[in-house]
Amino acid sequence: MLQTPDTFQPLIRPEKHADPATLLVCRGQLLLRNNDRALPEAEVVEKLKLPPQRVHALGLWQGRYYQMGWVDAPEAAPPGYAFVGLRGLFGVIDEGLAALAARAVQLAEWARTHQFCGVCATPMQQMEGERCYGCPACDMRAYPRISPAMMVLVRKGDAVLLAQHARPGAPRYTALAGFLEAGESIEEAVHREVFEEVGLRVHNLRYFGSQSWPFPHSLMIAYTAEYLSGEIRIDATEITDARWFGPDDAWPELPTTSSIAAELLQAYRPQP
Repeated sequence: MLQTPDTFQPLIRPEKHADPATLLVCRGQLLLRNNDRALPEAEVVEKLKLPPQRVHALGLWQGRYYQMGWVDAPEAAPPGYAFVGLRGLFGVIDEGLAALAARAVQLAEWARTHQFCGVCATPMQQMEGERCYGCPACDMRAYPRISPAMMVLVRKGDAVLLAQHARPGAPRYTALAGFLEAGESIEEAVHREVFEEVGLRVHNLRYFGSQSWPFPHSLMIAYTAEYLSGEIRIDATEITDARWFGPDDAWPELPTTSSIAAELLQAYRPQP
């Protein structure tokens, strides 16, 4: 599962290092060398002449300083390098590096979308001592956006409920999921989403785990729940199909193994 390495030490204040490792991001994609998927060398990054405000500290890992930089257009990739989508790197690059890349992608999106104040349009400034942009004119503050989303695997006896979501690129069966609304607790969101998406009532919620998910800035919070009542009635705008999978049913292809969804499904897979 995509998870920050235990030995990673996050930093907010930039540091001077002779050979920094730079995670260069362009709209959710990471710059890597074509032949071996390595990060660009320091001299390659220097030639891009990034403005200082486009470079942010990430932290220390395995004795090396990591920083994030961002550019507007993929045409900025130097010869021999290309910007690669993060999803395509899961299972290809080192898991720890993938987790740092996920962090860099989220911070790059925050930096790109908060260059100007959303209240008065004044250019924003990075604040000292915290991961925050501040407006020097009206004092508005903008922290990295984190969008909490619940995920729930509904259980009914020996069977679990899996659904196909209607969004593009989501043909696999997986657990139900949805974003929290203002004023909701996670548990309230679970009850609401399950009823809205498949028409069922649940109870006995149990926390399973959480995971940062950088598409573009989600925090997935996973639960299990027990079926209480109702018949499956899908919301076609959100779900294309939903059904119970029991011990004798063919198990669907799992989501990417880097996701908490795969761990949740594997942990509660019905056994014959």
